[in-house]
Amino acid sequence: MVNKIKCSHILVKKQSEALAIMERLKQGEKFGRLAKELSIDSGSAKRDGNLGYFGRGKMVKPFEEAAFKLQVGQVSEPVKSEHGYHIIKRLG
Repeated sequence: MVNKIKCSHILVKKQSEALAIMERLKQGEKFGRLAKELSIDSGSAKRDGNLGYFGRGKMVKPFEEAAFKLQVGQVSEPVKSEHGYHIIKRLG
C-alpha cells in the first residue's frame, strides 16, 4: 500500500469555476499555470498548485479519498470539501 503520494491542486469556491477549469485543462492548458492564476490556495498556487508529498490523514477526507485513487499523471474531476472545489493532479 502506498504511504505517501505527491499531488498538485487547484482550489476554487464554486463548482461552476471548477468545471470551467476542467474545460481549459481538456483544451490543453497547463495545470500549473491555471493553479497560479486561479487557485485560492495561495500557498500552493505559487508552486503551480504543488502540495508536495503527504500521507493518509493529512488532508480533508474527500480530498484524500480522491487523491489516493488517482494514477500518476491523472487529474480528478472536481472534488467538494469544506474549503471549496479541488481539481487534483497526482504527481507521484
